Amino acid sequence: MSMAIGIPLLLFVICFLIRVPISLGMIATAVAYFILTGKDMGLLVDNVMYSLYSSYVLIAVPLFVFTANVMNNGAISDKVFTFANALVGRYRGGLGHVNVVNSLIFSGMTGSAVADAAGLGKMEIEHMKKHGYSGGFSCAITSASATVGPIFPPSIPMIIYCMLSGASIGAMFAGGIAPGLLICIALMLYIVYIARKRNYPGGTRFTPAEFLRYTIVAFPALLAPVILLGGIYGGVMTPTEAGAVAAFYALLISIFVYRVLGFKALGRLLKETVATVGNLGLLVGAAYSFSFIVASEHIPGMVSNLILGITDNPYLFLLIINILFLILGMFMDTSVIMLVFIPIVIPIVTSMGIDVVHFGVMIVLNMMIGLSTPPFGMLLFISSGVSGTPLKEVIKETMPMVYVMIGVLLLIAYVPEIVLFVPRLLGF
Repeated sequence: MSMAIGIPLLLFVICFLIRVPISLGMIATAVAYFILTGKDMGLLVDNVMYSLYSSYVLIAVPLFVFTANVMNNGAISDKVFTFANALVGRYRGGLGHVNVVNSLIFSGMTGSAVADAAGLGKMEIEHMKKHGYSGGFSCAITSASATVGPIFPPSIPMIIYCMLSGASIGAMFAGGIAPGLLICIALMLYIVYIARKRNYPGGTRFTPAEFLRYTIVAFPALLAPVILLGGIYGGVMTPTEAGAVAAFYALLISIFVYRVLGFKALGRLLKETVATVGNLGLLVGAAYSFSFIVASEHIPGMVSNLILGITDNPYLFLLIINILFLILGMFMDTSVIMLVFIPIVIPIVTSMGIDVVHFGVMIVLNMMIGLSTPPFGMLLFISSGVSGTPLKEVIKETMPMVYVMIGVLLLIAYVPEIVLFVPRLLGF
């Protein structure tokens, strides 16, 4: 590693400490490195523009972001919430279970934890508080259940991981099905325990006729993940094409079935999508610039030699990586962690014979847990912000759920078949 890397890395640390937006900090680091080494800046621009932004895989991201914005429209959220309530709300702690089932349903439409917490969170928390649940617990289960969004397919983080690692998007999506269900089951078991301990109430019991009516009303929305995943695994469309179909279907049911989306609202959703994709695009490009420096300085090889000098045991390696990524997730944005560190560790993963799909699903789950982990877990701030609940109360209630999810993470890390049996069943 050359001496010229020292000043750019110091600049990056300073930018991080003074809270400069992370994307601008990485761009400043890349510019400083190119100036100090005398490299042609055009080389970096060519790599970012032609190798990254022309990626067919990356086109799926704005499509799924737009789908998430449309499906999180209030009227659609209400209908899915009512269906979930009719399905599991009658049990003790029922609204907690509804919260989890809601997140699972929307995970099959949006692929975003933040969209889940921000779009559904306010409604879910208000319902729970109205029926006697504490504000802290209501926010905590909203944050924790939102993590299933990028684990159960489709998933925006999985798309980015595949772009970085070369893994199959279809295999990654399939690999997230069982872990996503496991997270939901684990959280619902915890809700059962807490509901009995605190004597939380059960919900309304719906008659079969009412359940059927709510199911019919919610059916067009519930059909979205079926069309999306059926198209991918039926070989009819690629994941990117599925993103386009999902966006078009979301528009159709919002305009013609539920009649909740007019031209004004559509314009607002398009603006929100452009803003989100613009921020993400800047972040991806900046991280790719930073990764270019990392590759130029042969840092992946150095890290590989360092880790292999400690251990060549894949089980110990997975433990080290999980601890490292959990710590990083407490302080850094998940997109930055993935874009900067995945290119560094992937060569070690392949050299140890670890399946890249198994590793990818594990890492995505790890980073989603980071979104609910203090001090900077984004989902904690979102659920606290939309409900007005003090952050201290949310963190106190969230930590036991984080431990539950870490238990599932370790199970997935050391039992690869949990991730891989569905992709193998589908022929990946």
